[in-house]
Amino acid sequence: MRICVVGLGLIGGSLCLSLKRAGYSVDGYNRSRAATDYALNHGVIDGVADGFTGYDAVFVALPPKPTVDFILGTTFKKGAVVADICGVKKFIEDAVYGARLDINYIGTHPMAGKEVSGVGNACADLFDRASMVITRGIYTDECAFGLICKLTQDMGFKRIVECSAELHDRKIAYTSQLAHVVSNCYVNDPEIDGCLGFTGGSFQDMTRIAGVDEKIWSELYLLNGENLLQKTQTLYTSLGKFIEALKASLKLSDPKKLVENLEVGATAYRNGKANGFTGDGIKVVELK
Repeated sequence: MRICVVGLGLIGGSLCLSLKRAGYSVDGYNRSRAATDYALNHGVIDGVADGFTGYDAVFVALPPKPTVDFILGTTFKKGAVVADICGVKKFIEDAVYGARLDINYIGTHPMAGKEVSGVGNACADLFDRASMVITRGIYTDECAFGLICKLTQDMGFKRIVECSAELHDRKIAYTSQLAHVVSNCYVNDPEIDGCLGFTGGSFQDMTRIAGVDEKIWSELYLLNGENLLQKTQTLYTSLGKFIEALKASLKLSDPKKLVENLEVGATAYRNGKANGFTGDGIKVVELK
């Protein structure tokens, strides 16, 4: 089987390395020649793609709009499996299905990453113990879906999560995008200066993702805008309730209102943890 990865950044490079670790030969392609040369010289890829009609499987590791432009503007092998790894899925799926291409498209989203970017930071074990979300649509080919599942397992992922593109985007608005927004807002405070010696694990957890590429993430936010808007509004409401509880407790010099407010979130978390955070429309397959 011939495999190619398009987009040799952190995720694309790590896809190459994890596939090579599993015994596959992997070619690569990148718009920047510097990244291509680095990948070739450092053994991230086995060769440089010159056209894509010879590949059985192609992973597209580009931002959403360039992903759509590449898939719609490229000639692939008839029946090739083409998988994107974008953080939004409905936008990609609608564009690819609408074009009715002679390929087998599969939407994927590896739930792993780093605070740094670039192929120089790629590693073969980035996906070890991570989840891979794989979406199903009305035109999903089962053999293609099975191939991506097989490659996912070979790359070292811990689990496969199957769902629709719509459900993926709603969940990601909450579990990923909202977390990035909160982190960015959290550090937007003059108290950020002079924190040395005052920080522990909670500060590190809250700030770790605040400095991600604003151009890339703003595009993801916009393409999933309705879902993210709903989640930010829910958070805004919850913060408002906490502020009111804090004001009441300060006025009465009594923590009762704060306790009542905090119990709501604590109970929601405990209930979610008790049921494994599972939900309707989602199939989870443990690989290891």
